[in-house]
Amino acid sequence: MSAITPASSTVDLDAVRDVAGAIHRAITTVIEGKDDVATTAVTVLFAEGHLLVEDVPGVGKTMLAKALARAIDCRVSRVQFTPDLLPSDITGVSVFNQDSREFEFRKGAVFANVVVGDEINRASPKTQSALLEAMEERQVTVDGTTYQLPRPFLVMATQNPIEMEGTYPLPEAQRDRFMARLSMGYPSRSSELQMLETHGAVSPLDALTPVTTADAVQQQIEAIRSLHTSTALRQYVVDIVSASRAHRMLRLGASPRAGLQLLRAARSRAALSGRDHVLPEDVQQMAVPVLAHRVLPTGEASLARHSTADLVRDLVGRTAVPGR
Repeated sequence: MSAITPASSTVDLDAVRDVAGAIHRAITTVIEGKDDVATTAVTVLFAEGHLLVEDVPGVGKTMLAKALARAIDCRVSRVQFTPDLLPSDITGVSVFNQDSREFEFRKGAVFANVVVGDEINRASPKTQSALLEAMEERQVTVDGTTYQLPRPFLVMATQNPIEMEGTYPLPEAQRDRFMARLSMGYPSRSSELQMLETHGAVSPLDALTPVTTADAVQQQIEAIRSLHTSTALRQYVVDIVSASRAHRMLRLGASPRAGLQLLRAARSRAALSGRDHVLPEDVQQMAVPVLAHRVLPTGEASLARHSTADLVRDLVGRTAVPGR
């Protein structure tokens, strides 16, 4: 295990865990019995990524996004994606001011720390593409002028993969911008019973107050970037990503961006676990959320009902772990 020995780090792990723990507890007061979902959402936030929540209606996708947004004292915007939504509604538009006799820029919904996009696959491809520059470069260019977005910046989008009528599937370039995808899943019987008791009288979102600030979150994001990753561990990430491109059940493997985001997510998970170095277990834990939505199965895999998550687990299991 000498190849992954931790090095000295300046990351204040206590501060990271305090801020992340407060956000996690706030989310779990709203989302019953979904501790792993809340953990993944917080991990993506501290990895400075974007999150795609994909599941059937009524399992709490929008509630999760709202809970995370309300837990942070920051600028929040919510966009209900519809077929008639225009790109300028997302990015903003230049309008002529009669008083000053000049054009002035009016910011769109993307100018916020947390952008909650509900049913993103209901918007036209042209409107969906308006988010590409914002999500990758954290800036918006309108009429030749570039405007920087606030930090931290997180897009949490939801979509229903079952209902296809009136929807536009996200193109691969758009899906690749999301660091992770997760599914809510149905709650357990006990959690559903608890939900009927508590949510029937009042919404738990009404009682949720901010537990931290945008500045505090950004400080921890910048600190986590310096978390130690050994050469062997970085090679492990490359091996996993490369294996996806050679897997016989995948017709499209993970992109180089996927490797970068897998390492960032692993760093975040390590810090939230109280470690100043990244272990192979961190990479393995984040592999499915980060990679499964970026790869495409072959027709043979689809006929055999192999999900992309199963295929990612398979290739991770076949990849040699450094130091073992």
